[in-house]
Formats: sequence, C-alpha cells, structure tokens
Amino acid sequence: MTKGIWQRDELIIAFNLYCKIPFGRIHNRNSDVIALANALDRSPSAVSWKLANFARLDPSLQNRGISGAIHGSKGEVEIWNEFNDNWEELAFESERLLAQVTGQSIEKVAAIVEGDQPLKEGKERDSFIRARVNQNFFRASVLAAYDTCCCITGLPISELLVASHIVPWASDPKNRLNPRNGLCLNAIHDRAFDRGLLTITQDYKVVLSPRLAAFAEEDSIKDLLIRYDGVRIRLPQRFVPEQSFLEYHNKVVFSS
Repeated sequence: MTKGIWQRDELIIAFNLYCKIPFGRIHNRNSDVIALANALDRSPSAVSWKLANFARLDPSLQNRGISGAIHGSKGEVEIWNEFNDNWEELAFESERLLAQVTGQSIEKVAAIVEGDQPLKEGKERDSFIRARVNQNFFRASVLAAYDTCCCITGLPISELLVASHIVPWASDPKNRLNPRNGLCLNAIHDRAFDRGLLTITQDYKVVLSPRLAAFAEEDSIKDLLIRYDGVRIRLPQRFVPEQSFLEYHNKVVFSS
C-alpha cells in the first residue's frame, strides 16, 4: 500500500488520533491505528510514523527527554500550530473529517442517540452538535493524556473519570478544548476542584481549602481528601497543564 504526500485533511485526522490515544500505544499494531490506516488507504506503519512525527513537536514529551520521530514535515508543524491556535475549530473539523472518511454521521460522533431530546433544525441544532462533538474530543484527549487514570488517586475506571477544566469553560472560550486546560479527575475530586475546595499548584501539588478544616475528623473526608493534601499529581504523558491556567485556578476559583 503506497500513497503520496499526506494532504492537509489527512494530517488533521491523524492529529485527532494523536490526541486521543495514549502515547505508549502509538504503534502499527494498535487497533485504532489500523482502523485509521484502512480509512485513509494507508499502511498502519505510515499512520503510526505520522503520529510519532507529531510527538516530536510536543513540548510535554520534549521536557521528559522523549523526542518522538527525528524527522518530520512542514505540514505537521502547520497542523500542530493550527490546533494550538484554535482548538475549538480544529477539533470539530478533525471530527467532521474523521466521520467523513469512516462513513459515520456527525450525529453519531456527537453521541446523539435515540431517546435524546429532539433537536430543532437550523443553527440551534448545529450549535448543539458542535458542542457535543467538541466536548467528546476534549474528554478523549484529556483521558488519553493521563492514560485513563485520575491524576490524584490513580483511579483507572473511565466511567468514574471526568475531564476537568482548570480554567472554567465559561471563563476562557479560546482554551475550552485545549487539553493543557484539562485534568483527569475522579468524579469526587472533579467536583471539589470545580467548587474551589482543592486546587493544583504550579508545582503540581494538591492543596486543600481551609473550608475543609471543619470536617477534619470525618473519616470519609480524611480518606477522600485530606490524605492527598500536598501530594504531587501524576503528570500526563503529554499536554502537561499550562502554568498560567493553574495560576488562574489558584487565584480565582480556589477558596483559600
């Protein structure tokens, strides 16, 4: 199976997969890599190598001494920059293109299933679909970065995990879908983080709000929260949280 130069649409789709599978599973035997290779009429080796080329551009990996592929193309750099300049637009575009090459409907990508509340036609429907698609992309990207484990407790059950925004969704539209604005947390710690009962410092340590002092003798609070005070989180394989986002949460959301 031989094809020529990768086109822009193919690179966008490949970067979508780069975001959504754990770094350690980027290889030509991965079922997701094989499926995408079939959809693009390329070999699994070609797809896995392209993902490795994207990895060479990832600062989070570079800071850990992981370089990915040594050589790459200008096109990869352009797509990397396009995503990082406009996550919201490129995330949706990548999902739309992926749906197109795999023969899916965008409604299926948005996880709109029978029984969902009926949608009106027109702009309202389009906005709802776009929001759902983008939310699903953000969740998949964040959970993949943390290898589907809570960064505080290590809980590995995906049904109990949340892709938490560091800077709240409504506060920074530009970074709503930026995986570096995400933490993988279990549902309890996600709620505590969202309500300012805990924060993550810029050196990646858990700090609890003084508001919890009133519950310090409760065994449940000791087990679920207090035991993690001062603990360093498990950093993701890529898309390490942006320092400025953590600073915002420390100063604006956290109840000190």
